Amino acid sequence: MTKQWTAEFRLSITRALADQLETTLRPLEPAPLTLAYLSGVAGRPGVYTLYLNGQRVYVGKAATSLQERLTQHHRKLCGRTGIASDTVRFICAYVDEDLDAAAPEKLLIKRYREHDSIPWNTNGFGNNDPGRNRDKSVVKAAHFDALYPINLDYRILLGPGSQRIGAILDEATRQLPYRLRFDKSTGAQKIYQSTSLTSPGQPISIRNLAPQLIAALPEGWQLTALPGYLIMYQERQQYDSALGWWRREPDGQITYTLGPRQFAGGKVDPDFADEDAGESDPLVGLHE
Repeated sequence: MTKQWTAEFRLSITRALADQLETTLRPLEPAPLTLAYLSGVAGRPGVYTLYLNGQRVYVGKAATSLQERLTQHHRKLCGRTGIASDTVRFICAYVDEDLDAAAPEKLLIKRYREHDSIPWNTNGFGNNDPGRNRDKSVVKAAHFDALYPINLDYRILLGPGSQRIGAILDEATRQLPYRLRFDKSTGAQKIYQSTSLTSPGQPISIRNLAPQLIAALPEGWQLTALPGYLIMYQERQQYDSALGWWRREPDGQITYTLGPRQFAGGKVDPDFADEDAGESDPLVGLHE
């Protein structure tokens, strides 16, 4: 037997961090992702895990406030169909060190993927607005927006009486748990400020508000419900993955066209932006 008098030793700081994080999180009992439970989460940086039906589906971080970040996820889920925020559960751990330097969520993702998948980390759940150039892209069938499209029956509350379209768009943007992007050119802004809509002062669904907005605008406007967000521009355009769109026709009629809802196969291109820079609007929407 040959004797050995040399050996290799590699100190893996990242491995040690991953071990400690997993050990810290392992005994925690997942709690429902509801405002009642989130009120008990401190506004401190840290990492968290989301579960759906007992399966780990997402690992994320909050560079400043776990409560704010998790509330953003709650808000997003409140505006989706096919899922409810109270069916999603979470655990979290406060990490007061430099999160960007340690990248603890990446360590956890790598560790957890040794045993199972974490589907929401690769299906677009944490994405920001993809931008105007991506509106026409066919959404992947495995994308979060395709699995859980926006809820057009989500209701917002507008003040009573006549209001400028611009004010209504701003209020809808503030209250909706999904994005409403609209033309902000100088010409469009002039139209928003010169046209009005009368609100009854009661909660109204997006399904009912959309045709009223288009009716108040000149001919040529279209409001489109894409799987993950709403867009409104002066156009006459078909979107392959759209849920549907409202148009004002030349004869003045407001029509709603059911979208093709076409989704592509293959893997999802996450196109991730900064995980800590997601939807940061306050949770103020009303819903049924």
